[in-house]
Amino acid sequence: MPPGRTPVRTVLRDDGARGRLAEFLRKEVAAGGQAYWVFPLIEESEKVSARAVATHVRAVRQALGGVRVEAVHGRTPAGERESVMAAFAAGEVGVLCATTVIEVGVDVPNASVMVIENAERFGLAQLHQLRGRVGRGRRRSFCVLLTGPECADEARRRLEVVVATSDGFRIAEEDFRQRGPGELTGLRQWGRPEFLVASLWAHRRELEAARALAAAAGRRGELAALAKKVRCPGGVGPEIPVG
Repeated sequence: MPPGRTPVRTVLRDDGARGRLAEFLRKEVAAGGQAYWVFPLIEESEKVSARAVATHVRAVRQALGGVRVEAVHGRTPAGERESVMAAFAAGEVGVLCATTVIEVGVDVPNASVMVIENAERFGLAQLHQLRGRVGRGRRRSFCVLLTGPECADEARRRLEVVVATSDGFRIAEEDFRQRGPGELTGLRQWGRPEFLVASLWAHRRELEAARALAAAAGRRGELAALAKKVRCPGGVGPEIPVG
């Protein structure tokens, strides 16, 4: 967490907590606070079981009674989006429903609550980034990770990482471990590589030692002989520079 920032208490809740959450938000807004409510989708999808901002903003308005609730997302016209964001920054909007368009470039110190719908649909680093939208002022701040009814136990355990720490480096490390590094010799930037030899992160010391040995072999003029013994996946040759 950056120096001077207010600590953000993060909690993990399921669908059954919506009534208590609505009551909490009404009290928070009545006390002068504001909240973000982030959704993973703009519109409902038959392929993805998750809540969408365009559909559920009405339910949020109904649940929060007299609180002014507005919505923005990637398809909102620029002029309308700027107007809503300005009203939120001015304290005229109590709860802003949105997609991840508010992930960066938004600074509202009075915002004290971040609700993330279907949190299991987001990466750990992205959840940490969204959480960073609150805790910028003096108000006590909260991040509520809401899980959907189909959230698996494994996904809940993954979310517990964000609950347990505000250390961005640790979260990024865990996110990398869970998502996978992708393919060093291919196009995929995430997922488990088909060719499993070592983890670039977990085995970095061994890789550094191997690089040093290869460099020493190069200085002795032994690389050509070593290259004949090396087998690399995917047609990649062993003539990778060591200097």
